[in-house]
Amino acid sequence: MKTDTNDYLSILQKYWGYTSFRGIQKEIIESIGQGRDTLGLMPTGGGKSITFQVPALAMPGLCLVITPLIALMKDQVDHLRELGIKSVAIHSGLSHEQIVTQLENCIFGNVKLLYVSPERLQSDLFLTKLRHMQVSFITVDEAHCISQWGYDFRPAYLQIANIRQLLPHCPILALTATATPRVTEDIQHQLQFSLPNIFRMSFERKNLSYIVQQSEDKGQELLSTLRSTEGSAIVYTRNRDRTREVARWLTENGITALHYHAGLDHTDKDLRQNLWQKGEVRVIVATNAFGMGIDKADVRHVFHLDVPSSPEAYFQEAGRAGRDGKPAWAILLYNKSDRLKLLKRINETFPEKEYIRRVYEDLACFYQMAVGDGHGVTREFNEQEFCSVFKYFPVPLQSALHILTRAGYLEYREEDEGTSRIMILLQKDELYRLQHLPRKTDLLLQTILRLYGGVFSQYVNIEERYLSLQTGLDQETIYTTLKALNQQRILHYIPRKLIPHITYTTRRVETKELFLPPNVYDDRKREFKERIDAMLLYAENQDKCRSRVLLQYFGEHQFHDCGTCDICKPQHTGNSADNDFIMQAIIGLLSDGKPHTIQELRHLPYPAHQVGIALQCLVNEDEISIHDNRLTLN
Repeated sequence: MKTDTNDYLSILQKYWGYTSFRGIQKEIIESIGQGRDTLGLMPTGGGKSITFQVPALAMPGLCLVITPLIALMKDQVDHLRELGIKSVAIHSGLSHEQIVTQLENCIFGNVKLLYVSPERLQSDLFLTKLRHMQVSFITVDEAHCISQWGYDFRPAYLQIANIRQLLPHCPILALTATATPRVTEDIQHQLQFSLPNIFRMSFERKNLSYIVQQSEDKGQELLSTLRSTEGSAIVYTRNRDRTREVARWLTENGITALHYHAGLDHTDKDLRQNLWQKGEVRVIVATNAFGMGIDKADVRHVFHLDVPSSPEAYFQEAGRAGRDGKPAWAILLYNKSDRLKLLKRINETFPEKEYIRRVYEDLACFYQMAVGDGHGVTREFNEQEFCSVFKYFPVPLQSALHILTRAGYLEYREEDEGTSRIMILLQKDELYRLQHLPRKTDLLLQTILRLYGGVFSQYVNIEERYLSLQTGLDQETIYTTLKALNQQRILHYIPRKLIPHITYTTRRVETKELFLPPNVYDDRKREFKERIDAMLLYAENQDKCRSRVLLQYFGEHQFHDCGTCDICKPQHTGNSADNDFIMQAIIGLLSDGKPHTIQELRHLPYPAHQVGIALQCLVNEDEISIHDNRLTLN
């Protein structure tokens, strides 16, 4: 039965409160509603989720949503449930029994959206249950991951084509915020589109100013800009240790900050993310593990202390600023040493073939795997021990393992999530005799006893998000309460951690037989180098509007300058809105009540002549005073 556009609008208004669609949302929804394979290209913040959630509610059955991020699927499911929409996420944090129950609910329970990772598509249990579900259409989020020419290729995405054989009448909706023309073609090919069908929304972000700031002291530039401006910020750096160092340094200098990277346990990630999202912490200092699916619209600044390896990655990360449509800044801090660091990444990401063969050989020694053995065998991978025994550095080692994964010899999963575990240390009667426990603690213990059998005699897997849903307590309270009970020796709580695993997908072969085809190594290395060159062109460009440089890379030919980037600004005469922003930035710098030198104003991301105009306005309005080259707020 064909759905009328008015039906889509009524669903949008009923659940989300909007009276109209934005951008190309309506066109994408109508296309998938008509049963057509559809590719939607929408920038970060363009409202991708609406394009599959609305038609999922309008059509009979459920929408299968394939997404690479566990955090994203959990957040979306929580939000949908709050709206009264039945949704399920299948992920590694669930026990086998919970997964079976959730899948059964998808068959019999009127579930409208089922979220899974691409790796789940290889599970026999999932495929068996899927055959009995009524699926309206398949959504592939972050669809660039299916393209071998995409910057974030994930082999598991190739399994999606097999799902089409199980569900031959289900159309596919593919969505991405970053795709070059070549990747766009490859997405449609890999997903077996019946006909080409693309809806493009301009990637231009008119409220986002792109700035490349030359700096020999990036930390000081970062601090000065944060002190002279207001609002939430993300600071990206490639090194995990550096996230910790920068966050500590900012905190010591009066800027509230937390660090974030993939090595943190899941609960700790949630806590840090929630504190930042609620505005209790101003800055999150992170690796690229942070940001995708984060629903925080009021980020004013995204800083990069290190240059990403591709325009796609930079565009996506920078695009997390200003999703509320208000002015925001993406600031890349750059100096001459960054060029050498970028070029060095080529050999780190694609080490020599002999090096890769040696890793394969040493891995077999590490696991005592004989030639001809190993097919289907999975082992935990202690990277630190392996590097110590065989004298490897982690970065090129991980690259070699990823290349061996793409070549089909093994599967390296560096972020397999374990589950949190607890065991109650007291006897039942001792626990029941405890008195004067805080209300929240008592509620949590009662819920644990109701949900988890055997908790007095053995460790049981728990899911903090599930406990949150059952108790109404937020995850931060769940975590801190369990930690407190752990310290009181009432129970033993082991928060989940990330454990790398390696699975041999074929029998172990003689090292001399190991073959790396061109589309796994040579072609991809060439593509990677081209992306590095494109990032260098962007960072070192001194005469072309930065927004135009980025848009041209994605195949969008724009014939007007943005007027707000650091290239355009010197040619831009400025307007009253610019002047207001600069005046606010100057007042923000002086709001600590201390005198500041005029020289400090050079750290503001504006041309000097415009800062001078704003400064004079503030003096004329008696907002600030200048004495002996020092500024104070009146």
